[in-house]
Amino acid sequence: MCRVSDDVPLLDELMPWAVSGLRLGRAWVAAPDPAALRARWAVLAGAEGAERERLFRPSRARSTALGAAALPGQRVTSTARFADAPGPCPEPVRALLAPFDEQWLLPDQRLIDSARPELWRVLDGQQLFVLEGPEPVPAAVPEGPAPTVPPGPGLPEPGLQVTAHLPAGRLGRIRPLHRRPGGAEPNVAPGLLPLLGERFGGWVTPQDVLCWILAAGRPGPRGYEVPLPADPERWRAGLELGGRLLAVRLRGGRGAEPPRLPGGRRPYVRSAVTGWPDGLGYDAAAETLLLGTGTVSPVPAEAWEYGAPGGARVLEAWFAARCAHRAADAAGLEALGPAVWPQAWTSELLALVTTLALLAGTAADRAAFEPGPLLPRAELAAGGVLPPPRWARRPASVLDHLEEGPGGQFALL
Repeated sequence: MCRVSDDVPLLDELMPWAVSGLRLGRAWVAAPDPAALRARWAVLAGAEGAERERLFRPSRARSTALGAAALPGQRVTSTARFADAPGPCPEPVRALLAPFDEQWLLPDQRLIDSARPELWRVLDGQQLFVLEGPEPVPAAVPEGPAPTVPPGPGLPEPGLQVTAHLPAGRLGRIRPLHRRPGGAEPNVAPGLLPLLGERFGGWVTPQDVLCWILAAGRPGPRGYEVPLPADPERWRAGLELGGRLLAVRLRGGRGAEPPRLPGGRRPYVRSAVTGWPDGLGYDAAAETLLLGTGTVSPVPAEAWEYGAPGGARVLEAWFAARCAHRAADAAGLEALGPAVWPQAWTSELLALVTTLALLAGTAADRAAFEPGPLLPRAELAAGGVLPPPRWARRPASVLDHLEEGPGGQFALL
């Protein structure tokens, strides 16, 4: 792709409000199985004194002796000190813990070092989150700086993901698509939507901009670059490609039909998983995924090889995360998990195989996509779009409800 880098807007300019990732502080607050989280809560709440403190794994930010505000939208959660009143177990919420790995999280701010309440305030059925680098890392890599390594096999585009769930892992900067609940205010540079609508002769939505970013955005020397087209035909072509990519990333979602592999191919369980699978493997000749005694096919080789930096395959990292509670070094609450392989995980695996295969199949289309003649940066500046105002980089005020602070007091935010 040939373009002058300095003239291309950055994702940071087009979606100005960004939030740092959550810092959980203790691994046991998240798990692939919600029943395991409820069991962990029951054990922790039933323990006393030093045993409860040991199980909790305190940090400088969180301990059983500290209270914390309720997370927005999670009003059942107690705000008293955990040592005094744990309260009922909050209902686990769906969260993205690693690339392509949707797990569950206990939504209690007393348990999370840095929960980013500003994200919880805008988390609803209309919200999407764009995740910008660092490059994905395998779940087995310990916390610390992400290694600088090239993408693994099958990962054509590092550093940019989209999810409808709360991003709660090592996923980089988080850019919500909307600044307020209900999609009331887009997190796009002010003036961008009407400018594009006037140029392309139609109504432009925040999701249109997101679809274009998925189709045309690329990592660059200054950050993630998003060339904007001058030609309406290229704009429409980008929306079509980006819409397909978004549907695959979201696995359907929002009531939409889940994407399917072309040609009527559909992975399904040939042999049921019994007990606990002793490993995950792949038979390339038969296009079959081996899950202990269970088998899943057809599984395209592209789905099996879809990888994370350092060569770890996404499917292998996904499986390892579900076996973590059985590891020899698992201890305390982290060792609590299902004794037999849940059937729901097999269903998730089938959906993940389809997602990876479809993404691999669209990699060539995305790599070949050209935005055509570019919308000059000077035109964006003249229209007041660039640079975005400072207020657009800050979270919007949410004044429609009270939020309970530590110990029960309320604050209007």
